[in-house]
Amino acid sequence: MENLLAVFADLTDPRVERTREHLLEEILWITIAAVLCGADSWNDIESYAETKRPWLETFLQLPGGIPSHDTFNRVFSALDPEELESCFLAWIGHVAQLSAGEVVSIDGKALRGSRQAGKKAIVHMVSAWASENRLVLGQRKVDDHSNEITAIPQLLQVLALKGCVVTIDAIGCQKSIAQQIVHHQADYLLAVKENQGDLLAGIRDSFRFLSPASVAQQVDAGHGRVETRTCAVIEDVSMIEKAQQWAGLHCLVRLEAERYSKSTGETERETRYYIGSLSSDAQGINRAIRQHWGIENSLHWVLDVAFAEDHSRKRAGHAAQNFSVMTRLALNLLKRDTSVKRSIKGKRLKAGWDNAYLATILQQLEIV
Repeated sequence: MENLLAVFADLTDPRVERTREHLLEEILWITIAAVLCGADSWNDIESYAETKRPWLETFLQLPGGIPSHDTFNRVFSALDPEELESCFLAWIGHVAQLSAGEVVSIDGKALRGSRQAGKKAIVHMVSAWASENRLVLGQRKVDDHSNEITAIPQLLQVLALKGCVVTIDAIGCQKSIAQQIVHHQADYLLAVKENQGDLLAGIRDSFRFLSPASVAQQVDAGHGRVETRTCAVIEDVSMIEKAQQWAGLHCLVRLEAERYSKSTGETERETRYYIGSLSSDAQGINRAIRQHWGIENSLHWVLDVAFAEDHSRKRAGHAAQNFSVMTRLALNLLKRDTSVKRSIKGKRLKAGWDNAYLATILQQLEIV
């Protein structure tokens, strides 16, 4: 499994050389293996490695034995998060093949357990999720005393998005972000809310006085409810003030959602608006908007439920940010594995029980 360590070959070791008892790449490798097998804390990782030591010794050097939980904590607290994320991106670039028109959703998530005593700030990460590949493509930390508007352009800068459709919630509805997406030869679909008051008013007026170029309806039933989603698209942007300032602006979108609850008999209605650089394909846009929420259901929810990310108490240095890379890397490895049909939790359990299955998952890390 020597090739697996190549993923971290360019990572700078932050430790003083004379104090290094353990190889950096082996600390990272053990962490990934332990997380794949259900470990969520430094103590869990140490216990996993001690239990699996005979197996680990068949391919790792372990010059200082098994690292302690304090060692894992200190190393991840000190690692340069930009470098670690670059290693993650290099691997993603090796394994992910984005298809034309694939929806790439960008959204933020707070690591709630990262709040330090006496402080209000918590670590907040913005991630990119590929809908068809079902992979995390990358992430960026939101700077302290800032918001996602500053992190989204940094994330877009490092992603290969040519031919994709980038979807972002209302906080990302910014002219500079639209320009950046178009510059990357991708399309965008941006939610519009009150944070862009004049733009929202122009879209509403457009749907009041202009006829849609395309309309499509989708009906879904499940979980005790029936949802009807009607998407209307207008290509005429003449009623949008300073429309030319929005790079590639080609369509205005209105999505009307109606949810009927079978148990209560009640109906909820909601109307949302978007701008996009796409053609007036209401059916395709309706589908793209629906796929955007995959980042909530397939990423954020899984991280909280299967990886207990919201309960994590990693607070020292860069520990929370760096460990989030490990969990997203593990999630990608588990989602890419098709050898068994089980949930993420089930795959983690099987990996912990079956060394051969774990080795199969880890083979995906090979870069040759």
